[in-house]
Amino acid sequence: MYSVLGIDTSNYTTSVSLIDAENMEICQSKIMLPVKSGEVGIRQSDAVFHHTKQLPIAISELLKKVNDNCYDIKAVGVSKSPRLVKGSYMPCFLVGEGFAESYSKLCGIDLYKTSHQTGHILAALFSADRLDLIRNKKSFIAFHISGGTTDCLLCKPSEKDVLSITQIGTSLDLKAGQAIDRIGVKLGLDFPCGAELEKEALLSEKTYSTNPSLKGNDCCLSGLQNICEKMLEDGEKSCDIANFCLTYIGDTIISMSKRARETYKDTPIAFAGGVMSDKIIKDKILSEIGNVYFSEPEFSCDNAVGTALYAAIKKELI
Repeated sequence: MYSVLGIDTSNYTTSVSLIDAENMEICQSKIMLPVKSGEVGIRQSDAVFHHTKQLPIAISELLKKVNDNCYDIKAVGVSKSPRLVKGSYMPCFLVGEGFAESYSKLCGIDLYKTSHQTGHILAALFSADRLDLIRNKKSFIAFHISGGTTDCLLCKPSEKDVLSITQIGTSLDLKAGQAIDRIGVKLGLDFPCGAELEKEALLSEKTYSTNPSLKGNDCCLSGLQNICEKMLEDGEKSCDIANFCLTYIGDTIISMSKRARETYKDTPIAFAGGVMSDKIIKDKILSEIGNVYFSEPEFSCDNAVGTALYAAIKKELI
């Protein structure tokens, strides 16, 4: 019986999900926002417009995946902002938030609002079978690596917000997903470029040793873009440039993980966000860092599973 609805209208994906809280079965539907060829982003006004058009379609597709008699929604969860910090705001989240508020009032069910970042982390924990960290009130470290964030986060279970999140490291300039997309577009790939850049990198026969730029627990990634653009100017193969890019990002995350472990010892580390669906980066991290957890790609990329999980936890259904 699907009992919790999740909604997430992020910067690049319209996402909805249903969770069977009793059996922990999940059904979801996602539609990417259209981005013009050659561009590396989307204006918020366009994102709001496309979410408004796509949300009803995503919900219709979701309901096709479940039997009409197999859901009785008791709660709805939605992302209201990128992060749960003061001043964190993007208009695109208003589309999902507005629908969720209307739906909860019309149906007389509970509404629970959280952040896009919290949703990402919860979805990653679910996929990695580590929701026990929340149930057992155990602190852990989470990396949220995407187009908008390259954050190392200390997460503590919280009755109020499910997770109390403190940033302990970040990128001081370019984010990992931004670097991947900018370099990918330079190589003629379609935005978002992560999956295509990985395919390109797998064609490379070179092995690279990189020197990530860290300042304390923070990283800098703008230099990566400069290096890759110089490689392109020098006529190096696209596959080698892609390989170097992903190797550099992997090495950067490893360096940040090791810095965090200096303070927090063998605290579990969970990886969330679209960039962490890249197998090259994942395998590199697994080869050097222990006690780490990854989600399947469908739960790494933008999704509404985490917002549904948030509502289910707040409603005490799981």
